[in-house]
Amino acid sequence: MAERCVLVGQSGGPTAAINASLAGVIAAGILEGARVEGMRYGIQGFLDGRSVRLDEAFVSRVDLELLRNTSASWLGSCRFKLPAPGTDDTIYQRLFERFERLGASAVLYIGGNDSMDTISKLAAYGQSTGSDIRFIGVPKTIDNDLVGTDHTPGYGSAARFVATSMAGLALDADVYDLKSVTFVEIMGRDAGWLAASSALARPDLVLLPEVPLVEDVLMERLAQLLEQKNTVMVGVSEGVRTPDGTLYCELAAPGAGVDEFGHLATLSGTGRYLASVTKERLGCKTRAVELSTLQRCASQVVSRTDLDEAYMIGGTSARAALDGESVKMCALQRIADDPYEVRTKLIDVLSVANQVRHVPAEWISEDGMGVTEDFLRYVRPLVGNMPEQLPPLP
Repeated sequence: MAERCVLVGQSGGPTAAINASLAGVIAAGILEGARVEGMRYGIQGFLDGRSVRLDEAFVSRVDLELLRNTSASWLGSCRFKLPAPGTDDTIYQRLFERFERLGASAVLYIGGNDSMDTISKLAAYGQSTGSDIRFIGVPKTIDNDLVGTDHTPGYGSAARFVATSMAGLALDADVYDLKSVTFVEIMGRDAGWLAASSALARPDLVLLPEVPLVEDVLMERLAQLLEQKNTVMVGVSEGVRTPDGTLYCELAAPGAGVDEFGHLATLSGTGRYLASVTKERLGCKTRAVELSTLQRCASQVVSRTDLDEAYMIGGTSARAALDGESVKMCALQRIADDPYEVRTKLIDVLSVANQVRHVPAEWISEDGMGVTEDFLRYVRPLVGNMPEQLPPLP
């Protein structure tokens, strides 16, 4: 029997759980008697001939457990867009020559939307050339915006960081006897899942990309809140837009470029813009806090559920590929909220690539500036128990 080889790469932004998925792939590959190779710096690094023998780098359970609990992308990452198969096959020829030279039986790619696009294109090219290499997508994104899965590894830990940060910032802002509004800017280009998780800390408003934001309506709402209390907290997604579709961050910093995938390269500035407008129009103290990249790999508040599920998905993906599955993504299906239970399933990766899963309209409050109890019921098991805190003095 020919030696089997699993080749795995990591792509896109790092998370607190992406290495747990990598550990799951390695562990399953070793148990199945396969050689496990890793791409250094994703597809881009692999094109340059950079790879590492993972079943030799992680030879004990202690090594794998350490990898499982290490944040960020141990293999290194990239943001590299493959051309559509048939438009420029030079890159694909180079990649498949390297796949063959390495003896890859299966290629796994751990990442988000853009990574699923990469897997779908590799699979399409492989099918067109009669290659028997299998291709499986392993989901990862703090944005939680992949369709076909209940949630994505990386989201629970990032959501826990967002919620605990919002709670701490609210206590900080409330110590002075003066009127103030604090905007906490949270990642989320197209979908508001991460900003919505700030609702676990009970801010006054949560602003999501799913609902166009009218500046005058926001100012009116803030003025009403400031009549009732000193400190107003607002969780705001970086992807919040005006009714005509303009990103508020573009108003803050016009002229930003785009990345390889056509996404705006710099999304920060939404909180600063809204804080400036609020100060000018309402005359109160304002502050804009950007959680920025801190929310991606905060191992100090990691969700154990997140790590466990990421590890499970990595192992399931490797076993599926070695069993002959291809052009699939390993997804999570929720069985129950209380007690919380999920299981894995394989779905067509073509149905995932280049799609965006938005926060459902029924989980957004009627005024468009908050979320419902149904969303909180959804997110609590992914985040885990929040620290207990005393309420503020009346």
